[in-house]
Amino acid sequence: MWRAATDHQHLVVEQDRILQDHSDAADATDAADAADTMTAVGFKGEKEPTVDGGRLTWNLMISVIASLCGMFTFGYNTGVINSPKTDIKNFINSVYLSRYGQAADDALAESLFSYIVAAFALGGLVSGPLAGLLAEGLGRKGGLLLISAVGVVASLLLGFANLAASHEMLLVGRFLIGACSGLFTSLSPMYISEVAPLAMRGALGVCNQLSVTIALLVAQLLGADFGLQRWDVLLGISAVPCVVLLVLLPLCPESPRFLLASGRVDAAENALSWLRAAPASHVHAEVQAMKDEEEGAEPAMGFLQLVRNSSLRKPLLVAAVLQLSQQLSGINGVLYYSTDVFTKAGLDESTSKLATVGTGGIMVLMTLVSTQFVDRLGRRALLLLGLVGMFVSSLAVTATLGLANEGAVVRALAVVSVLAFVVLFSLGPGSIPWLITAELFSQGPRPAAMACSVTVNWAANLVVSLAFPPMQVALGYLVFAPFSVLLFFFSLFTALRVPETKNKTFREIADSFR
Repeated sequence: MWRAATDHQHLVVEQDRILQDHSDAADATDAADAADTMTAVGFKGEKEPTVDGGRLTWNLMISVIASLCGMFTFGYNTGVINSPKTDIKNFINSVYLSRYGQAADDALAESLFSYIVAAFALGGLVSGPLAGLLAEGLGRKGGLLLISAVGVVASLLLGFANLAASHEMLLVGRFLIGACSGLFTSLSPMYISEVAPLAMRGALGVCNQLSVTIALLVAQLLGADFGLQRWDVLLGISAVPCVVLLVLLPLCPESPRFLLASGRVDAAENALSWLRAAPASHVHAEVQAMKDEEEGAEPAMGFLQLVRNSSLRKPLLVAAVLQLSQQLSGINGVLYYSTDVFTKAGLDESTSKLATVGTGGIMVLMTLVSTQFVDRLGRRALLLLGLVGMFVSSLAVTATLGLANEGAVVRALAVVSVLAFVVLFSLGPGSIPWLITAELFSQGPRPAAMACSVTVNWAANLVVSLAFPPMQVALGYLVFAPFSVLLFFFSLFTALRVPETKNKTFREIADSFR
């Protein structure tokens, strides 16, 4: 753990030697040679003042994993509710039978189940605007701990609803876990972006979506025919990541950037020392870089101040559109419809369900792949590649579904189109919005901006969850056509308006909009 500190001591000695050797250099060429030599032995200059050169220390890993438990909670509760639909409707019928002497009719049971599903998105929408206040009032760490405690309570309501014979507990539990997820989707990416070294900010930022996709896959596996047979246990399991966060995060420090913004310089140095696994004296350069970066930056502000600030409206628009591109891409519809596509391709129902689970596995794999490229190719390039590819794939999905009866080749193309859509979503649009939204703003406006963009995400989530079923009935195989139009717009917007943030400090990114 302390190896980074030892390595740095050797680098410091080497740096001093090189600087001494060139102290008498008379021209710019010699000075440039000195700088090149320093880079060769491990120094990256002012753009990357981290002592570990961007390496992942054990302490940083613990902090990131603890924070990612929040995103896991969000992903798990997004995907867990669909598999036990029949069992939950039967539970609602049994509750009505015990209370009123007759079971609820199918229309009522379906309506109540829809409310239970929608309560999750509604909770996220309501809590989203509060994320900035929580992040500034309790700090990133304190906010995450409070949300996790509430998440445990919500999970207990979900887990014991069957025992209490109360569908109302399901409604309240889903709303509360949705509210927690709404706050997690703001504070978790914010915390990670503020503790990550510049050279690793992209890869660690993509881990937000990686955690979501892993959680979706776990939910699919546990909800499958070979998984858990108790729907109440399935829903109550969401307490596990919250408990893990409550155990791990107290071991980790508050965000150094938040501490600096609060005027606690010594605490910030100690926090960064722990994260980088190095003595406090060896992280002074990075702390100073953070201080320099925040000098002249905007102060903490609320939503109205954010909107009124002309220099912040452009990045706020970019953040909002990127969040919309994630939810309005049609990915939820494709995943919902994938079992049907596989069935039309000739697979039996059981195999089609397994193939759908396999689709979840592909999302995990491709999101993991994107972590390797986000700091090489850049955020904008991956996002644009994903959106354009999804646009083409959505056209292919629509065409092949309309011609599904024309033969085995067309049905096979439908399967390939669905898989391509999922792969391309995982490469860019699935992960980049969480990352880039936190990068577009300096320390002061970041909490309010994250709260605004997350609220947009959850509002779109709610709209899609309510609108897609009737769209499917009304449009049939053309249900993806509206999403194709939106994907074309999002691709054009990204090409024209979204800046590249790779290897740029928060100040440099903010300055690019001025």
